[in-house]
Amino acid sequence: MDNSQQSRESGRIDVGADREGFGTQPPARSSNASGVDSNRPVIVGALYLASFLTGITGLVGVVLAHIWEGEARGTWAESHYTYLIRTFWFSFLASIAAVVLMFVIIGFFLFPLIAIWFGVRSVLSLVKASKQEPMPDPKTLLF
Repeated sequence: MDNSQQSRESGRIDVGADREGFGTQPPARSSNASGVDSNRPVIVGALYLASFLTGITGLVGVVLAHIWEGEARGTWAESHYTYLIRTFWFSFLASIAAVVLMFVIIGFFLFPLIAIWFGVRSVLSLVKASKQEPMPDPKTLLF
């Protein structure tokens, strides 16, 4: 008995089941519990870069990184969260030091260096996260 006879006897219509590939389900997309299919470290890195224009999104990014870090234990994303969290807090501390050093003129030269360091680290994390590769040394202060 072929598929069309089985379908008629069972009362269901099996349209295109004989054609190869037709009627098959697409592969299931992976999604997490919140329903977000995006790469979360990419979101944090993009928020960091957007902070050059808005200012506040860097703070949103570090809060999200702290929240999502616990969910990423043992995955490639964990290294990105460590890297991005350290990037934010070290640049924040360096900015405070630069404000203090502005009284002796040195601070004015530190702000562009801090911004470059922050931007480069954010872009490096974005590139690696888009490939879903871990950061090689997330605890480094270099690049």
